[in-house]
Amino acid sequence: MLRRWLAAFCVLPACAIGASADEFRTPSISAIRVEWRAVLDQLRSEINTQPAVASAFTFASQRRAPRWDPRSMPALVQLNAITSPVFPGIGRSPVPVLLPFDTASYLDARQNGAPDTLSVSRYQADFRPADLFHAGAAGYDAMFSFEPGAGDGMPQRTYAKPIEVQITGSILTYDLADPLAGKGEPVKALAAQFPDLRRFIREGYVRYAFTRFGVPYVVSIQCLDSTPRPRRLACREAYPVAERFLKALRIAGGQPSRPRRDISSEIAERPMVPSPDFTYRPSGDIVANSGSRKRGGRADLTAYSQIRFPLEKAPAFARSQSFGKRKPDERGYPWQDNFCEARSFEVGQCAAGFGHQGQDIRPGACMAQNGESQGSCDPKQQAVVAVRDGILIRSLKQQAATLQVNTRNEHIRFRYMHMNPSSLDADGILNGRQVTEGEKVGVASNYLDFPNGTSLHLHFDVQVFTRDGWIWVNPYTTLISAYERLLRGRGRELGTDPVAPAAVAHAQPLDVIRPDPQEGGESGN
Repeated sequence: MLRRWLAAFCVLPACAIGASADEFRTPSISAIRVEWRAVLDQLRSEINTQPAVASAFTFASQRRAPRWDPRSMPALVQLNAITSPVFPGIGRSPVPVLLPFDTASYLDARQNGAPDTLSVSRYQADFRPADLFHAGAAGYDAMFSFEPGAGDGMPQRTYAKPIEVQITGSILTYDLADPLAGKGEPVKALAAQFPDLRRFIREGYVRYAFTRFGVPYVVSIQCLDSTPRPRRLACREAYPVAERFLKALRIAGGQPSRPRRDISSEIAERPMVPSPDFTYRPSGDIVANSGSRKRGGRADLTAYSQIRFPLEKAPAFARSQSFGKRKPDERGYPWQDNFCEARSFEVGQCAAGFGHQGQDIRPGACMAQNGESQGSCDPKQQAVVAVRDGILIRSLKQQAATLQVNTRNEHIRFRYMHMNPSSLDADGILNGRQVTEGEKVGVASNYLDFPNGTSLHLHFDVQVFTRDGWIWVNPYTTLISAYERLLRGRGRELGTDPVAPAAVAHAQPLDVIRPDPQEGGESGN
């Protein structure tokens, strides 16, 4: 989708010169090429276990079409038709969809007269039918549940809730300066099936990363890297569940698309007209001594996505809710980064290895607008909105809601916290719900395990997909960029000179191209 943004957002002088100290950049993203012929070979071997099923597939192309054209691989078109009633939209994935689903046995049962109401759970290695399945132009994401006590040889301890297993396959990976990337240990029991498999614990999840058909896949389970606790799953207890999931993976769908190109980092478009009052401290400049082990923050000038600001209205103030309490007469500017502020959460992008994961945002005073009386404005009902068109990831009773964007140019997640779970449940903020940019998804609140558990604010964070799976990145620059668009004015980084008025007067507007539209660890922060 192409959008014409406000003319003030970028001017020729700003786009022609090199980046200054406070310039922001877009992310660098690598695109992979899928080995689709190998996919067909694997699919043929999987369905040959059921001869009657194999005869229903056409592996020879009936048309002279480019390899990226689905018509060149009719067997995949047929496979998508079979599995799409179970996994809607599966054919939108530009990478092979690997799921714990025995397609050959399922189709054999259907051919032998099984009813349309046939339960699919028996073909999913004891994993409950997908709690979430979403395929888009960047790849696919799915989440399955493993019920306590299910499966032979599985952990016998009864957990407080089902174990959720996530898998992502993506044609896009974000290029991060990541000192922890690529680490892990092999799993001997799976070496034959996944020769390059790596198992490692990172940022609250045990992860299994592997490459198949040229595509990076990551299977993950949220867990505690410690000895077992009464109501928390230890990572070592998660190993057999994840490995059962991996052993059950089969090709369930997906189809070729036009080849992608790598996306280079560029200077991000920003307003040139200065905001009269918006100021912010530099990225990485956290409150003194607020970092884990007294380490500082990490500067990151990447605007990871062109988003709508997550609060409906300005003013809003991005500052710590735990350190550096503001003075009673302070308006709330300048903003300050708190991504690497001290917490017990693993954050690989922070120098100490631990951090806050995201950014605290406090709504400003509620001011009546559009003729409303002041009495009609409730300061505790500041709307929280979707920052992009996307799909929601959230189970009942969870206190975090995640918005995922999956387009030709992006595979990225945005998480919101501290809204009341009961309100989110009542409003249908649940797995699979599609939302549009600017749509209300809740209100800023103070929930943290219980009402009034924290101060009134929104915790907002960003994750991008890498070969190590979903990794938290600093949202501070992304939020500054979004807030500037909301204000229609450029903020001033403390320590830098304001924009020269003469440059503004002689500026000419440029169009800004937005990414294509979408096709088709949770704890207190």
